[in-house]
Amino acid sequence: MLRIIATSLCLRCQRAPALPLNLRPCATLHSEENQQTVEALYDLSVDIQKVRKLKGWVLHQSPAYTKEVADLLMDMGASGPIIARILAVHPEAVLCNPEKIQAQKELWMSVCPSQRELVGIIEKFPASFFTSSSHHDNQRNNIAYFQSLNLNKRIITKLMASAPQSFSRPIEQNELMVRTLQEAYRELGGEEANMKVWLQKLLSQNPFVLLKPPEVLRQNLLFLRDKGFSTAELLRLLSNLRGFVTELNPDNMHRTLTYSQEAIGCSEAELRDIVLRCPALLYYPESILAERFKGLLSAGIRMSLITATPTVMELTTQIVNYRIQRLKTLGYDVRTGSLEVLNGTKKDFETSCGKLQLRRERPLFNPVAPLRGDD
Repeated sequence: MLRIIATSLCLRCQRAPALPLNLRPCATLHSEENQQTVEALYDLSVDIQKVRKLKGWVLHQSPAYTKEVADLLMDMGASGPIIARILAVHPEAVLCNPEKIQAQKELWMSVCPSQRELVGIIEKFPASFFTSSSHHDNQRNNIAYFQSLNLNKRIITKLMASAPQSFSRPIEQNELMVRTLQEAYRELGGEEANMKVWLQKLLSQNPFVLLKPPEVLRQNLLFLRDKGFSTAELLRLLSNLRGFVTELNPDNMHRTLTYSQEAIGCSEAELRDIVLRCPALLYYPESILAERFKGLLSAGIRMSLITATPTVMELTTQIVNYRIQRLKTLGYDVRTGSLEVLNGTKKDFETSCGKLQLRRERPLFNPVAPLRGDD
């Protein structure tokens, strides 16, 4: 895995213990707190105790631009409570030069639909917005590159927010990974007309795929091909794994597949079919798979039911046990019924429980129907 690139606006914005003082020349560290910063944060209703606990070093820095940063955020439409939350989570923002933040704002607005949406992004990903001004050229070049791919602006914005490192690095590295993904897509039989949609979906679901070495993707696809997966099945896996295929390696996949086949007691062809329906089996470690198989089997669920609905393996043992007990109170026995009812998000499960509750409460006869008299 590539080393994560630091994303603070300037070197001083990083944790003090992580860097020697002489590597943070743009700020001065004082033994006492900068009272102007503390008072300005108090005026903005920022949780000072939280700042002291998590990033107290910021309060010892000078100069600081607390009011200027708050004013800039307010001009963008951020409310007082939002500004307070941003500065509580990412107080190093107050150490950033307002002119550089303005330049960053203009850069983001080239792909962000509105200032209101940008404020929402900053609230969720403050460290992504307050990045080093030294990366502006790389950011600008990468934005232009992804726009040249005709990617949706919202996708580009999401990439910048959730994986800022990919925009801070030289454009050539992103070009190489995207080209590798496109070549793999074509070689596996993907249709050219669907290339853009496929790439957008993959990058949206796993932005960090850009940070992986391209050769990892090749090695993993070759391994899976040797395991008997067809080109169409490999394309399906590459799409459904949401880019996780770049986070795997042949050794780990071999151990996982070997364990799964022994635990299930199936043939290689049957295992491939199960993996296609539940790609998670490729990247869960043996220890996690062992725990989840044990939890399901100890609940009285047969292996045949598990392999019929293998996606149940994506749920933790704690969640499975809770859902089994909840269903039991509604009169549903997972040992004899389908495990599909266990699957899905919390909302999906609650919907299924609601349907079971209605079915349980439904009267066995129509109370308004006229009673049939004796002949």
